[in-house]
Amino acid sequence: MVPAAEQAKILLDAVEQALPAGELERKLDGVVAGTRAPLRVKFGMDPTSPDIHIGHTVVLRRLRDFQRLGHTAVLLIGGFTARVGDPSGRTATRPRLSAKEVAAHAETYLEQARKVLLLDNLEVVDNSDWLEAMGMADVLGLTAQMTVARMLERADFAARYRQGRPIAVSEFLYPLLQGHDSVAIRADVELGGTDQTFNLLVGRDLQATAGQDPQTVLTLPLLEGTDGRAKMSKTAGNTIDLDDDPADMFGKVMSIPDALTEKYLRLVTDVHPDEADRIARGLADGTLHPGETKRRLAREIVRLYHGGDAAAAAEARFDRQFRDRAVPDEVPEFPLGPTDPWFLPSLLQAAGLAASGSEARRLVSQGAVRLDGEPLRDATAELPASALDGHVLQAGRRRFVRLVRS
Repeated sequence: MVPAAEQAKILLDAVEQALPAGELERKLDGVVAGTRAPLRVKFGMDPTSPDIHIGHTVVLRRLRDFQRLGHTAVLLIGGFTARVGDPSGRTATRPRLSAKEVAAHAETYLEQARKVLLLDNLEVVDNSDWLEAMGMADVLGLTAQMTVARMLERADFAARYRQGRPIAVSEFLYPLLQGHDSVAIRADVELGGTDQTFNLLVGRDLQATAGQDPQTVLTLPLLEGTDGRAKMSKTAGNTIDLDDDPADMFGKVMSIPDALTEKYLRLVTDVHPDEADRIARGLADGTLHPGETKRRLAREIVRLYHGGDAAAAAEARFDRQFRDRAVPDEVPEFPLGPTDPWFLPSLLQAAGLAASGSEARRLVSQGAVRLDGEPLRDATAELPASALDGHVLQAGRRRFVRLVRS
C-alpha cells in the first residue's frame, strides 16, 4: 500500500477544506498500519437532470483517486433526496421532481459516472432504499437532532430569511436526510463541493449521535461554467456535458474565458500538477499563448471521454468552422413550409436556433446571426422563402441549419 503521507499528498491536492484538520492523515495512518479497514468514501449525487457535466467530475475524479489507493468509493444516488431538492446555494425553493423523472435521470447518471470511476472498489447505492422506509417517528427523531438556529447558520438560509424569501420546511430536512445517508452507509470520508460544507458537517454530527466514528469532510472547488461567472449548472445553461459530442465539447471548452484555463487543467484533466505549474508560469510570463494552451485543454477533455482520434477530429473541425469559417460537414435541415416571407426572429426560433423571440433579437443585435456566412443585422427583417431555400442559417458559433422549401 502507498505510504500514508504520499496518499495524503495526492488526496488533499487542490482541496479547499479538510475538516477536522489532520483527521484524514490519522485515518490513513491507521489503514496503512492495518489497524483499520480501507476507507469508505462517500459522494452523493442527486439526479435532478439527465446529464452529468464536467463540473461534477471535479469530485468524481477525487473519488477515483481514493479508489486507486485501495479505498472503497460509495457513489450514492439521491433517488429520494432529489425529490426534496438540495437548497445549497439557492435563493429560492427548487421545483419538485417526480419519482419517475428522478429514476430516468438516475440511469443516465450512472452510465456517465462510470466513465470517470473505476469499476473496482465501487459501491453504488440509492438513498430511496432507506429514506422511503422511514416513518413519522423516525423523521421526528431525526429532526430532534438539529435546531432551527443551527440551520440558520447557513449563509443561504440566513440570506433568504433576512430578505423575507420563503424557506420550505422540506429544505430544512434536506441536510438531515443527507447526513442520515452517511449513517446508513457508515462513511469514513465524504466529498463535496464547497457549497456542500454545511450538509457534510451535519453528517458528522448525526454519525456521532449514532455512535459512529464521524466522517472526515473534504470539499473541492466549484467549477465555473462556460460563461466564466456562475457555477457550472443546467440552470445557468453553461455546462460542458460528458455526453456532448466531441465537436460540441471541444467548441465549448474553447469558449471559456482564458483566465479559467489553468483551473480547468488542474481540476478536470489528467495533466500532472507539476505540468500544470509549468503551464501557469508560462501563461504568467508570456512564453505560452493562452489560445494554444486552451486548445490543449480542449484536446485533453475530449480525449478523456471520446478518445484521442475524436479529439484530433474535433480540433480539425473547429478550425474549419471558425478559423477557416467553413460550414460543418453535417448540417440539419429545416423545412421552410408554407410561411412566406419569414420574420427573422420567428425563423430563428422555429429552426431551434433561439429559445425565444427575445433571444433571437439579441443574437441578431450581437451580429451572431449569419446566412451563408454573411451577417444579418436587421431583427425586423422579413425574408422571402425563395431567398432562403438551400442556404445555411447560423446562430452563434456552433448552431447551423440548412433551409429547404418543402
